[in-house]
Amino acid sequence: MDPSALIPPDVRARLKALRLTARSAAGAHGLGQHTSRSRGSGLEFAQYRAYEPGDEPRRVDWKLYARSDRFFVRESERDSPLTAWIVLDATASMRQADGERAKFDAARGIAACAIELALRQGDRFGLVGIAGAGLELVPADGGPRHRDRCLQTLLRLAPEGRMPDETRLRPIWERVAAGSLAIVVSDGFDDALVALAERLAAARREVVFVQLLTTEERDFPFTGNHRFVDPETGEERRVDAAPARREFLDRFAAAQRVLTDRLAAAGIRYARHVLDEAIDAPLARLYGARGSEAGA
Repeated sequence: MDPSALIPPDVRARLKALRLTARSAAGAHGLGQHTSRSRGSGLEFAQYRAYEPGDEPRRVDWKLYARSDRFFVRESERDSPLTAWIVLDATASMRQADGERAKFDAARGIAACAIELALRQGDRFGLVGIAGAGLELVPADGGPRHRDRCLQTLLRLAPEGRMPDETRLRPIWERVAAGSLAIVVSDGFDDALVALAERLAAARREVVFVQLLTTEERDFPFTGNHRFVDPETGEERRVDAAPARREFLDRFAAAQRVLTDRLAAAGIRYARHVLDEAIDAPLARLYGARGSEAGA
């Protein structure tokens, strides 16, 4: 598959109206389209702060460490670009599909759109794919070649397994530095991944959560006897669909309220994407004119 096919031409044209923003852009080196003054690693010293996982060792003040036996990082005033990380759920539940279009197909398209926006803005971007075998991580960088590396990784990823254990997630904390924007793309069905988003937000990462749903999950259009299989556990359940529909929709709506309440409590911005929508729809809700104002 050609990586450029991840973004259809009509979607690519609409991306011109969008701009990735963060409430507090504190990215890496250089100048992007974020002109507000921020703390960073520029030339004019501003203050010290305690070292955090993900900070670059070269920014540690080693003389101060020798005197205090504690790690401190030098911060400076500078114009800073955004560092955007796309954190992609690649567990087995993302194989769920409407016909031939799976959640993971949409997730890759949304990720590609976010990468394209960051590239156009002169920002840095990185990719984390979370699957049963562990992480597929592309470190943050910028430019067209790095965009192509990320897209090739997206094409190589395939959803499988369950959420890996905590030890395999540690590289996320080493790479996604404080002040970064983390765009989590997932169906939101794995509590461990939602908890990861909450922890990132609590650790001064700005987090956006894009949830993907099939039309079947939204509408439950089934009739007659159906067999439903959990793609991660293999557990099966047979139901008479018509009488089960009302119960499913009520329980599903309740679960959605729990999820959105959790994310809101953590200060995480949220957008839902159903597979019958264009792949840029959730980013337009978040980063179009109204979305940017709402998130400011």
